Amino acid sequence: MLGGFRSFVLRGNVVDLAVGIVIGAAFTAVVSGFVKAFLTPIVGLAAGATGDFSHKAFTVGGTSFPYGGFIDATISFLLVSCAVYFLVVLPINKLHQRFAPHQDVQADKRDCPQCLNPVPARARRCGFCTSGLEPVDGTAPGDEERVRV
Repeated sequence: MLGGFRSFVLRGNVVDLAVGIVIGAAFTAVVSGFVKAFLTPIVGLAAGATGDFSHKAFTVGGTSFPYGGFIDATISFLLVSCAVYFLVVLPINKLHQRFAPHQDVQADKRDCPQCLNPVPARARRCGFCTSGLEPVDGTAPGDEERVRV
């Protein structure tokens, strides 16, 4: 019973997930600190306020509605989202575009009549069962004249 648990915990996916959560928590603190220290004061300057709406509220019929906390949370969410997008997502996407291998265009496929596996449309022999295939329209000129080995 414990051997199964040990193999589950030591699987790569579980360990990778644990590392991701720890790194994510640390990264959340960094981004939140950046937003609180730099972006929220800029919003406060632009809005002509201190950037702290947590004390804002209105009263209806003797009941207070503290909407300021909601505004603070919304602004913080938007700023964190923008910071993550512009400081993490865009640079990572640029790196992927630069270093990702070029995806080859896939050739048209047809099914082998003997084994029903997909083979390139211009193939003359099935790569799975090695049976000979009839040429189809669209073969290159001179294909029929090739010497078979």
